[in-house]
Amino acid sequence: MDNVSIMMASDLLNFKVLVLLIFASTSVSAGAVFANTKWTDSHATFYGGNDAKGTMGGACGYGNMYARGYGLETTALSSTLFNKGLTCGACFEIKCKVADTRWCFPKAGSIKVTATNLCPANPARPTNNGGWCNPPRTHFDLSYPMFTRLAKAVGGIIPVQFRRVPCVKVGGIRFVMNGNPWFNLVLVYNVAGGGNVVNLQMKGSKTNWFTMKQNWGQNWELKQKLKGQAISFRVTLGNGKMMIANNVAPVNWNFQQTFESDSNF
Repeated sequence: MDNVSIMMASDLLNFKVLVLLIFASTSVSAGAVFANTKWTDSHATFYGGNDAKGTMGGACGYGNMYARGYGLETTALSSTLFNKGLTCGACFEIKCKVADTRWCFPKAGSIKVTATNLCPANPARPTNNGGWCNPPRTHFDLSYPMFTRLAKAVGGIIPVQFRRVPCVKVGGIRFVMNGNPWFNLVLVYNVAGGGNVVNLQMKGSKTNWFTMKQNWGQNWELKQKLKGQAISFRVTLGNGKMMIANNVAPVNWNFQQTFESDSNF
């Protein structure tokens, strides 16, 4: 592994969360458009109704966006950006290209949104006429309240620029424990920093680390019986940074419970 830098303090070892920052060559490709931190041209539309009720749920698996802390500051991504769900949780800054359309509000500035859903392709329509989310296009399908911060809704589709930005979240990373004694299904959310989890490992207090498999969105599965053990997670983001949440779930944890790490990225 090239260019690896680990920050670790011995006096943190007894805390639940130990942060290891790893800048690894094995993270997402530097050329991947969903990781671009420079302003990049794209387009945006809106969905979910004026009240944005239709944005609840979604392909990332977060469910109720209010309960998860994302609210209406969300976006669905075209498949090119969605990256099979591995961009879920990432944060984007978006601004309207005022000079290219009459629908932009000239003083709107920019918005920041979290990726929470997939904007499905429409192969029956051309990419420049209804197939807005067809590959290889990048596209943002915003909630109505976020779209109308940038432009008039009558515009329908607007030219924008976007870039990845760090996510700012309150509290620690949250893990929802679902499944059954022989099958663990863990939803990860409220991730700060890079935001998008691309690898998740899980261990019991009596086991070594097991690498979990992405089930869908930000739901990760592991076929191991770990009930009755304290649970730790090793979380790796798309930017290569990693954090260990030690003993985040106690020995007496149960399914359908949510646990929160002491720290975040």
